Amino acid sequence: MYAIIATGGKQYKVAEGDIIRVEKLGVEAGETFTFDQVLAVSDAELKVGNPTVEGATVTASVIGDGKAKKVIVYKYKRKTGYHKKNGHRQQYTEVKIEKINA
Repeated sequence: MYAIIATGGKQYKVAEGDIIRVEKLGVEAGETFTFDQVLAVSDAELKVGNPTVEGATVTASVIGDGKAKKVIVYKYKRKTGYHKKNGHRQQYTEVKIEKINA
């Protein structure tokens, strides 16, 4: 059984027991979080929502927060002497999928 959820502007295919990294949720470690934007659920057959499946939720427990690897942003314009180097580390929340309620 799997589900497709939407959070943080992205879509994730999840099954029970999966550990995924999503955009920062602002929830403490050890708490539970419920994803209510379930786009599709598949057990014996595939149920696709329009845009979401009615009454379907995905429950996950929060493992913790973190930062991803640094991405270098380098801007450069030739012949003008302009260059700028910058870095960015995206924050994430790591969650473990506990239950898919369809």
